[in-house]
Amino acid sequence: MVRKIRKAAVIGSGIMGGGIAALLAGAGVDVLLLDIVPFDLTNEEKNDPAARNRIVQAGMQAALATNPSLFYSKKDASRISTGNLDDDIEKLSECDWIVEVVVENLKIKRDLFKKVAKVRKEGTIVTSNTSGIPLKDMSQGFAQEFKEHFMGTHFFNPVRYMHLLELIPGPETKSDVMEFLARFGERNLGKGIVWAKDTPNFVGNRIGVQGIGACIKFMHEDKMTIPEVDALLGPALGRPKTAIFKTTDLVGIDTMSHVAKNSYDLCADDEQRDTLVLPEFISTMVDKKMLGNKTRGGFYKTELTPEWKKLRKVLNIDTLEYEDLERPTFPCLDEARKKATLKEKLTCVLKGDDKGAQFAWKCQANAFQYAANRVPEIADTIVEIDNAMKWGYNFEMGPFETWDAYGVEEAVERMKNEGLDVPANVTEMLAKGKKSFYKLENGIRYYFDFSSGEYKAVPVSKNMVSIAAAKGNNKTVFQNASTSLVDIGDEVFCIEFHTKMNAINGEIVDAIDKALDYVEENGAGLVIGNEAGGMPGAFSAGADLSFVSKLCHEKKYAEIDAFLAKAQGGIQKVKYAPFPVVAAPYGMVLGGGCETCLGADRIVAHTELFMGLVEIGVGLLPAGGGCMNLWKKYMDALPGRTVKEVDLAKFFVQAFMKIAMAAVSMSAAQARDNGFLGLADRIVMNRDNLVGEAKKEVLKMVDDGYVPPLKKKLKVIGNAGQGMVNAEIFNLLNGNFMSEYDAFLARRIAYVVSGGDAGEGTEIAEEAILKLEREAFVDFCREEKTIARIDHMLKTGKPLRN
Repeated sequence: MVRKIRKAAVIGSGIMGGGIAALLAGAGVDVLLLDIVPFDLTNEEKNDPAARNRIVQAGMQAALATNPSLFYSKKDASRISTGNLDDDIEKLSECDWIVEVVVENLKIKRDLFKKVAKVRKEGTIVTSNTSGIPLKDMSQGFAQEFKEHFMGTHFFNPVRYMHLLELIPGPETKSDVMEFLARFGERNLGKGIVWAKDTPNFVGNRIGVQGIGACIKFMHEDKMTIPEVDALLGPALGRPKTAIFKTTDLVGIDTMSHVAKNSYDLCADDEQRDTLVLPEFISTMVDKKMLGNKTRGGFYKTELTPEWKKLRKVLNIDTLEYEDLERPTFPCLDEARKKATLKEKLTCVLKGDDKGAQFAWKCQANAFQYAANRVPEIADTIVEIDNAMKWGYNFEMGPFETWDAYGVEEAVERMKNEGLDVPANVTEMLAKGKKSFYKLENGIRYYFDFSSGEYKAVPVSKNMVSIAAAKGNNKTVFQNASTSLVDIGDEVFCIEFHTKMNAINGEIVDAIDKALDYVEENGAGLVIGNEAGGMPGAFSAGADLSFVSKLCHEKKYAEIDAFLAKAQGGIQKVKYAPFPVVAAPYGMVLGGGCETCLGADRIVAHTELFMGLVEIGVGLLPAGGGCMNLWKKYMDALPGRTVKEVDLAKFFVQAFMKIAMAAVSMSAAQARDNGFLGLADRIVMNRDNLVGEAKKEVLKMVDDGYVPPLKKKLKVIGNAGQGMVNAEIFNLLNGNFMSEYDAFLARRIAYVVSGGDAGEGTEIAEEAILKLEREAFVDFCREEKTIARIDHMLKTGKPLRN
């Protein structure tokens, strides 16, 4: 039998259940979302379907209203049907997968599964999204066939954005069921799979909540403040800006407390059980409903002045009163800011001698101890633990990778000197002469396996192509400070950016030209992609603004024009190369990054795609072919005959508005709706597979007998379009959606996109529009308000509306 998930059921319509339903719908699965009938119905309401479905409908509406959205596209909601567990229970017989997401209560879950067992068809997979109740207790006494198709699937919240999916086999789960769900989770749902054992809180939450508890304990001991702890345990250690306390506010202080109590109650032999006993002020916060973001106040809160100015406040844990937030710093952090790589930053923070560095080391050493002692209790290898923390908590490095970056022997020696226990398995590893948890050999990454005492290859998806592994296997063709060209196999090469935020500079423009020449002589095709970290990460956040600012201040307008001409020439060379070029964007794809993708033959995009031409925000316009190529994207979506007959006006207004309003998609689905992705472009759910899927697209195009596109004139709306958008600009000005300067910029953008002074329906050469782009860009660079916008963005990271 070939397993497929055509229809799934999600039982429980809270924020987690709604998130799972939205994810499944986004993956193309029809979903049945069920919840209970309200207990407080009047006699009249008991026969009213709307009243009986009140809870599930409220859950559905809450899922649709979330910001950021749980849905890739609101259109996905049409795949979800709703019902209740009394009237619609029989519909479960139509489902291939049933996911339980109800309250964490063993009796409630078992009672629900008894109902499910009566109606589910044979072979239907049933999973629980429990975060801590043992699966063996849930399935005890059920039929053998039910147990064989029962397991845990622990999604992390918010479901759409968190990469981690923990899979927990039950005592009798069939191997083919486990393998199928792992495949489906990775490929169809885009998740990173971590195999966990049926232990309390599994992997991510067991490690994560202990780390939070330990940090709070040490904060008390060392008389640190909440902002000091978050400053130290944030980006400088490869962790998100939310660090400890902002992360807890995000998750919910009540949820964190519940997970900690669950670990404490069920892990009697845990050597660090005392760190799971949270201080009394946490209980007081829960009692007072100071739960974090969901109650608009936890460890942090935001207040508004009468002038609508935001004031950030932080909790004083001694008084439980909020105080003005002051950004702390330490010498170790000041040094870390000067460093380029995470390893260098870690060294500054963990090996410094100031109070902050000592505290950071204390927390990190505890994390080292705890993670090592959990193998093989909660997971068989270090890989599961590292991946759980990276994918579930957005760490750039897991605890064992961080230990490697510090130096395993050096850390162990320091732990011994400070009287800290060193985990026995690490001592044994060092005794065998193995001095690191991971190593890279011939492009293959290996991890140290405690059980065998040997290195084993880190398991990777067969769909994954690793640029880092290829570079480790000496497959780098050339590289400079900004970019690399890497051989990723089968005569396909990848050009990788590695500037800050992968911003495009002159070095990248030159490298693309050089890469195209190399691939023409030595390869079959090219991928434009990279593996930068972060959530959502940045494929490319645009052009290097500091370079543009410098030229503006120095009034070197000829140099600006020359740089633009070179960039446009490079993108045109990509477009008409005699081999396929596929862009593999993800995360932030803004400005010049977006233009680079629009110039490729095809785009293979990750679902999390924040794509747009945002140059107007810094007083500029797309001048790397962006105006022209977005218009071409709209025209190429139409059959040839239709282009001759179509009313260009409605397409022109749409394309113009995307640039004039700096529209940024909130997903790849929305990027398609915005016209940035065409019908031939693909969307990939799992970012880990993105470069591999782009490579497959290149090879397919080669197999299909790739022929480069012919350069042809482009039909434009001309001066008719410019008058047409004046009404739009007027409305935007009146609605305060635009400033007067925005309107000035927008009118020139309309002039460029429409083809300048050409007549309506005229066909003009691509070079003519490219020239219009360059002229407008240079003219904007002469404007003081544009220079002010650029400098403000560089200084604050935020747009200036002047």
